[in-house]
Amino acid sequence: MTTAEQAPHRTTPAEQAPPPPMRLRELVFGAACAAAVRAAARLGVADALEETPMSVEDLAAAVKTQPGTLRRLLRALSCQGVFVEQPDGSFAHTEMSRLLREDDPHSLRYIALWCTEPWTWNVWPRLDEAVRSGRNVFEDVYEREFFEYLNEEAPESAYVFNRAMTTSSEQSARDVAALLDLGGVASVADIGGGQGQVVASLLEKHPGMHGTLLDLPGVVANADARLRDGGALADRVRIVPGDCREDIPVQADVYIIKNILEWDDDSTRRALANVRKAARPGARVVVIENLVDDTPSMKFTTSMDLLLLLNVGGAKHTRQSMVDRLTSAGLVIGEVRPVNAYLHAFECTVPA
Repeated sequence: MTTAEQAPHRTTPAEQAPPPPMRLRELVFGAACAAAVRAAARLGVADALEETPMSVEDLAAAVKTQPGTLRRLLRALSCQGVFVEQPDGSFAHTEMSRLLREDDPHSLRYIALWCTEPWTWNVWPRLDEAVRSGRNVFEDVYEREFFEYLNEEAPESAYVFNRAMTTSSEQSARDVAALLDLGGVASVADIGGGQGQVVASLLEKHPGMHGTLLDLPGVVANADARLRDGGALADRVRIVPGDCREDIPVQADVYIIKNILEWDDDSTRRALANVRKAARPGARVVVIENLVDDTPSMKFTTSMDLLLLLNVGGAKHTRQSMVDRLTSAGLVIGEVRPVNAYLHAFECTVPA
């Protein structure tokens, strides 16, 4: 058993920044960090770990692993601030490790799994090809479009993706509802709104308002239970199956477009043109996106930006690139405000 006397103190990143040669070594082993987080999530280590420290032997029995190899995994994660090793060799939770629990209200378990799905390991090594060509490499590897592959060939990965998007939407929906002033607004439309967490949160906050959820048929078929027949909000919402890049047969006072303008430029132009075509003069259009500049989340968003290049040929936006696209669509941009550390809202209106 490791003791405080036997084990040298391991300096945390917060205590001392490594010199450049060591930092670069750490960066090129980034795949090991991602794989370790994925392994802990798939094994359910965070769910098994109680609020008091547990020995590796007890944890290994709970998650059905070998104690020796589990200790190696936990030590690697502890160096990154995910779990912490105690002087007696047991392990305890940290703020980050709790986020891998499925029952944590801010859980990132499915986000962690989504970003490390098997297909990601096959496309990341070809990033140089994507940078040279400016297009996705996913179709070269899998010989089909990304979402077609997920839905037809990788149902487990599609399930993880849907759970990750639902988790992300649930967590940000509260922030969106708190940010937007919709007093006096009669109708709101969530365009490409997934399973409808945002529109549900807005309808709950504004009892006199009606809403519309538009997304692909396979997505809205699993809409939030509050919106479906018999749900608490069903009588105030209309669910419209459709592709916003093809048509938006919806009129509303306010249109919400959140985290969908990340496709190729043509798809983004088509979606915004359809909003512009559907909306009445004076309607508000609120576009909510992650930005790759001027934001505390740049390490995350710039990484997601590269992943979008690899899988769908898309991109996260800078503030200016988002302004350019909204202006080109004929929208008048007003205030740009942070929703939280990850998202910014662009408040726009449709001119007369």
